Order: sequence, then C-alpha cells, then structure tokens
Amino acid sequence: MTANKDVENNFTAKTASLVAILLKGFGQIMLQENSITGFLLLFGIFYGSFIMGVAALLAVIAGTATAMLLKYDKSEIDKGLYGFSAALVGVAVLLFLKPVILSWLLIILGSSLATIIQHFFIKRKIPVFTLPFVLVTWAIILFARTYFTETMLLPSTSINSTHDYFTFGFKGFGQVIFQDNLVSGILFFIAVFISSPISALYGLAGGIVSAIIAFKFFVPIHDISMGLFSYNAVLCTIVFTGGQLKDGIWVLFSVLFSLLVSLFLAAFAIIPLTFPFVLASCITLFLKRKLIKNRQVIALEK
Repeated sequence: MTANKDVENNFTAKTASLVAILLKGFGQIMLQENSITGFLLLFGIFYGSFIMGVAALLAVIAGTATAMLLKYDKSEIDKGLYGFSAALVGVAVLLFLKPVILSWLLIILGSSLATIIQHFFIKRKIPVFTLPFVLVTWAIILFARTYFTETMLLPSTSINSTHDYFTFGFKGFGQVIFQDNLVSGILFFIAVFISSPISALYGLAGGIVSAIIAFKFFVPIHDISMGLFSYNAVLCTIVFTGGQLKDGIWVLFSVLFSLLVSLFLAAFAIIPLTFPFVLASCITLFLKRKLIKNRQVIALEK
C-alpha cells in the first residue's frame, strides 16, 4: 500500500514538474521564467484561436521532448528555454498555412528543429532570442509556397482603422504571439505584469511609441492598429528594461532600430516575424556590452 502511494506521489510530482516546464516555455516567449505567466499566455492564445492554442501546446511539447531526448542540460530545460521558439513556430504555421495534416507534421518537425538550433546558440552562449523560430518559420513558409501552394492561407482582409494609441500598445502584446484581438493583448500584458510589472509597463510604452513613430512614416493605419508595428518594440523593451535612465536610452534605441528594420522588410514584402526584435536586440546588446567594457578599461587605466 505504501509502495503504491509512493509511486502515485512520484508520478504526480513528475507530472507537475513537466507541466511547469511547458508553461515556462510559454512564459519565455515574453522572456519571463514564470509558470503563471506562461499559463496566461497559453490561455490568451486559446482565447484568440482554439486551433492555434492546440498548435502551440503541441509545439511546446515537441520542442521540450526533443530537448529531453537529446539530453540537453536539465537546468536549461527546466527554465523553458526549449519551449518558446517552438511555441511560436506552432502558432505561426497555422497563421500562414491551413490546418491540414502537412501543417501538423511541419509543426512537430519545425518545433524540434527550432529546439536544436536554440541549443546550438545556447551552448555557445550567444543570445539570439527568437531567431530559431524566425529561421524555421521562414523555411516552412518558403517550402509551402514552393511545393504546396494549396496549403497557404490567404491574408486577412479585416479592416480596423482605430486611432487609439493606448490600444495599439496592448495589440502589440497580442501580436507577439500572432493574436490581433484586444482581449488576448490585455491578457498577455497582465501575464508579463505578474512576473515583472516594470517590464510590462515599459513594453506597453514601447509599443505605443513605436506605433506613433510608424504613423509618422505613413505606415497604413490598419497595420498599425493591428499591432504589427508594435510587437517587436514590446519585446525589445522587455529585454532592456531597467530602473535607471541609461536603461531607458537603450530601450528607446532598440525600439527605433526594430521599427526601422520592420519598415525595411515591409518595403520588400518580407514577412518580419520577430526578426526586427532579434536584430535590434542583438546589436543593442553588443553595443551596450562594448560600452561597458570600454568604460572598465578606462577605469583600470586611471
């Protein structure tokens, strides 16, 4: 009787641990190692699209399982570092492709590949954020357009011309995981706020600032109102959030940089995904570290 009880308790503990890892994988989309944040993000995806929620869940399971099977570092797996790029692949596939058998196979394969690429950079201590998701999703879209055009979804023709910049900030949160409804955006904001209030508030401000500047560049108000020129800014602000004035400078620099990259890609009709965030954050991080290193050298010379 005692042995059965121990087995049951062990199974319950392992299940709870696995669920926490999967939820942290979702939380890491917003750079938060927090299960509650992850749960709210997953809930927000399901609210916006049930089938995307299923795809996201399948993708995180596939990505995490790949990391476990390949025996990646347990502490990295426990932090959810092999779930966030996979989750984004899952949602993105069903944003661009019809929910056919091929799409579900691509979600599983793409999520596993994103995990392997993520591990390649983590092992070398190179911060690339969501780059594995970007590379895999671009490859999947190119593959589908070339060989399975019938699986591609037509772009949405919905019209939204609101000029409420405050709403644009929340929509920016939503578009981080391809949700264009306000409720999901607010849920995503709350999810980040629970883990890091300052990150959430900075993210909201960054999304609004990016939207205002995009409007000055004559970007169609429809695209701005959907949060398409805010979500990369939201992620950039979360990366560089801090309580000092210099942190705000790095935030602003990364937001402006990501917006310029978004505008450049839009001019060539390239699907940006989170590449503007990745490029802007990597370059900003490089410059920040370079500046700190130079200051340390100067201090030593004195």
